Amino acid sequence: MPDILADPSGAAPGPGPNDVSTAILRPKKSPNRLIVDEATSDDNSVATLNPATMDALQLFRGDTILVRGKKRRDTVLICLSSDDVEEGRIQVNKVARNNLRVKLGDLVHVHQCLDIKYGKRVHILPFDDSVEGLTGNIFDVYLKPYFLEAYRPVRKGDTFLVRGGMRSVEFKVIETDPSEFCIVAQDTVIHTEGDPVKREDEEANLSDVGYDDIGGCRKQMAQIRELVELPLRHPQLFKSIGIKPPRGILMFGPPGTGKTLMARAVANETGAFFFLINGPEIMSKMAGESESNLRKAFEEAEKNSPAIIFIDEIDSIAPKREKTNGEVERRVVSQLLTLMDGLKARSNVVVMAATNRPNSIDPALRRFGRFDREIDIGIPDPTGRLEILRIHTKNMKLGDDVDLEQIAADTHGYVGSDVASLCSEAAMQQIREKMDLIDLDEDTIDAEVLDSLGVTMDNFRFALGTSNPSALRETVVEVPTVKWEDVGGLDKVKQELQETVQYPVEHPEKFIKYGMSPSKGVLFYGPPGTGKTLLAKAIANETQANFISIKGPELLTMWFGESEANVRDVFDKARAAAPCVMFFDELDSIAKARGGSGGDAGGASDRVLNQILTEMDGMNAKKNVFIIGATNRPDQIDPALLRPGRLDQLIYIPLPDEPSRLSILTAALRKSPVAPDVDLNFLAKNTHGFSGADLTEICQPREKKEKEEQGDDAQMEEDVEEEDPVPVIAREHFEEAMKYARRSVSDADIRRYEMFAQNLQQSRSFGTNFRFPESSGAPAAGNNAASNAGFGEEAADDDLFLKTCDLPPDRPYVFGYHPHGIIGMGATCTFATEGTGFSEHFPGIVPHLLTLASNFRVPFYRDILLALGICSVSKQSCSNILKKGPGQAITIVVGGAAESLSAHPGTADLTLRKRLGFIKIAIQHGFVFNIYTDTCHLISYLAPT
Repeated sequence: MPDILADPSGAAPGPGPNDVSTAILRPKKSPNRLIVDEATSDDNSVATLNPATMDALQLFRGDTILVRGKKRRDTVLICLSSDDVEEGRIQVNKVARNNLRVKLGDLVHVHQCLDIKYGKRVHILPFDDSVEGLTGNIFDVYLKPYFLEAYRPVRKGDTFLVRGGMRSVEFKVIETDPSEFCIVAQDTVIHTEGDPVKREDEEANLSDVGYDDIGGCRKQMAQIRELVELPLRHPQLFKSIGIKPPRGILMFGPPGTGKTLMARAVANETGAFFFLINGPEIMSKMAGESESNLRKAFEEAEKNSPAIIFIDEIDSIAPKREKTNGEVERRVVSQLLTLMDGLKARSNVVVMAATNRPNSIDPALRRFGRFDREIDIGIPDPTGRLEILRIHTKNMKLGDDVDLEQIAADTHGYVGSDVASLCSEAAMQQIREKMDLIDLDEDTIDAEVLDSLGVTMDNFRFALGTSNPSALRETVVEVPTVKWEDVGGLDKVKQELQETVQYPVEHPEKFIKYGMSPSKGVLFYGPPGTGKTLLAKAIANETQANFISIKGPELLTMWFGESEANVRDVFDKARAAAPCVMFFDELDSIAKARGGSGGDAGGASDRVLNQILTEMDGMNAKKNVFIIGATNRPDQIDPALLRPGRLDQLIYIPLPDEPSRLSILTAALRKSPVAPDVDLNFLAKNTHGFSGADLTEICQPREKKEKEEQGDDAQMEEDVEEEDPVPVIAREHFEEAMKYARRSVSDADIRRYEMFAQNLQQSRSFGTNFRFPESSGAPAAGNNAASNAGFGEEAADDDLFLKTCDLPPDRPYVFGYHPHGIIGMGATCTFATEGTGFSEHFPGIVPHLLTLASNFRVPFYRDILLALGICSVSKQSCSNILKKGPGQAITIVVGGAAESLSAHPGTADLTLRKRLGFIKIAIQHGFVFNIYTDTCHLISYLAPT
């Protein structure tokens, strides 16, 4: 197995060094790409390099260089050399870094600037906030000393800081003549007329989005850059290879993943003209005006090429024409199609569009030549979320205990906008904690308070508790607060759940290593109140997975096809928020066995079940979506849902035994003050047959009673100022509660559940004796073959699922109750030994049988005595039995079994098997049988495994 598969994150194997899909993002090696360092001198116009680097770039001390930064920003600086600078690095001060939009450690491009001219005229204005309250001539005090005999290079749009007269003033170069960059010499005219520059306008320019501001979608970014940046910057690439550059890109994905942000970043970084069309804005009530607006947008873009036209929410202006009623929408779609076809191959215009509903767009737009490439901007994985967190927290003051990797791991299903919301909520919580120190009426806040602000890990934990993924806000998604200790008992079930659900989320690399896909689902079945829902919540909390609770009946609606659409939506949301636990409560309401719906809403429940089955088969193993179903009617669920690969694990959750009852009581009372003389062991011993819900209910009324008592005491002692003693829950509260306690599950219900569990166990336990032959020697192989004989017989006898066992024929009693004669909970077998003349004594035996049955407490509502000979099983007699309905007690007396078996071994055995097969099926449907016979051989067919 190659090492690349054992990726601890459980993600797909990452791109190797030879992967070309993200080649455009890799930094290219070049001598003029230098790393930015902090400058030792604070001169705005100087860049310091190592002499060796200068030699490589053919630069001399005092040369003017052009430095290119990010977002198409560049500036001109004077080059100085110093041995203190490392090779491959460039030292520039903060002002120059700001002009280049770079930080320390970023890469810049350095080029010789040979054609720079002396400036004839420059227009320079100060920032409004830096000259506030300043008197005197700004030119004489600041600009004249700064430029005098310095021969400083300036670039249009740059800012610079000048110190003088006890304060610093920041200026901006508004205009330069004759070109965008020039040197301010002795005869250059400096204009300072005009209103100061507004700081807000400059900050808006500074906050322009670049590639660095986008995280979590590296692969999509590479695709977009090669489809947009290459044609705009180097159209000759496509010309020389002989193909047309792509015309359009359609980005789709959930809201908040950064589709619009990505388009703005591409426009800023390429320096292209960016024309934004918000879908609904171009629609107009005037005939023909909507199409005219579209045409103007494309004309404007072609004039200003290279250009990017970005259509946001394209589904609002280009819906499927056959499904729209309005004529305007159809004409707009047609206009958009013709405009995209009419774009000239070399016009340097790229159309980008974004939507979160790609399937509602007209299909004609999605062909090659219009929107050539469709890019899925999906929900980021933990690595992507960490990138986004780092971007959003780079300007935040974080405490030392903040673990961004942990936060990224805990924010399952979050998109970029959710992470931004999380960071702002954490910061707000930090401000709330310091509200005692902040006086809202004061004009200023103390510097000490501002310095003490720092977002801590606790603030992030609080924010995590209050926020959830936006993709799931319309579905009730919660990470439950139930822990394992809240669930009493059921230790074996907990362990099974951990193996099925928790391990695949926490250790996906193990499954990848062995080439296995984790289990898809679990079905809990058992009596009501045994803790099925509680278990599902606990496992979701333990794995820190998102939890979607789906109430079966909520999916069904009156509109045709909408119920299935609801199922699709729920599964889509779960996949978006993976790892996710989907909990279907009352699964039997939507997953009934198909074919029995009758006139039910045109078979809506059948269609919903079919949709659930196909969604479960279509679930991607990497998505970590688990389904937990809970039902107390397991016999009604369609068997197709219970096969391995769908709901793999069928877990019976029985009524709690005594230790489990004790742990349920302990869990229910662990936060309550219980008197020391309350014996919970005794309470657990005396609540046999109570479900978890019943036990919890015992703890509720005594709390009410105790509150009533407290209320009475409070009224009596209103005038007394003494403190009340700490209230505790005493024995009398429990005694009072037990007077009204009741069991919610009857014995008959329990028998039905246990019978179903046992039948399920028998039907699934075919290979119990299966063993591979030992490879070491022949004798061992022979032994194994012998031990596998039973397995082979079972396989041959798969029509009845019955197993023969040897019962000794020499029992000391003639009529009796034998423990091996119980089949599940539905039949009692009484047998007589061979040779007792059972058939001869038949007429006088009936009263004895009735007595026997009443002794064994078999419910005899209407006793039917069927004296059926071994060779006469008629369909009529079978249908007569089934007409009686479940809950009836049916007594079958089989006479002459031994004689028939010896006389007609083949036929009699086959008929007997048919009879017993019918009995077995009837038992599964809730009939209660008393079977009397004169042969052990017959009972051996009915004996449990």
